[in-house]
Amino acid sequence: MKNLKNFIKEEDGMGTVEIVLIIVVLIALVAIFRDGMKSVLQTILKKIKKNANAI
Repeated sequence: MKNLKNFIKEEDGMGTVEIVLIIVVLIALVAIFRDGMKSVLQTILKKIKKNANAI
């Protein structure tokens, strides 16, 4: 019975679960905002290319 109580109180696995949840949330955000991020990155790269040609 004492071993069962110690097992329930142990929180070593919580770090792994938290990391997995954070990764899942980040992947979901990327999937939701993929088109918006793609257009922003394309605009930034176009400006960089334009300014690089000016130099």
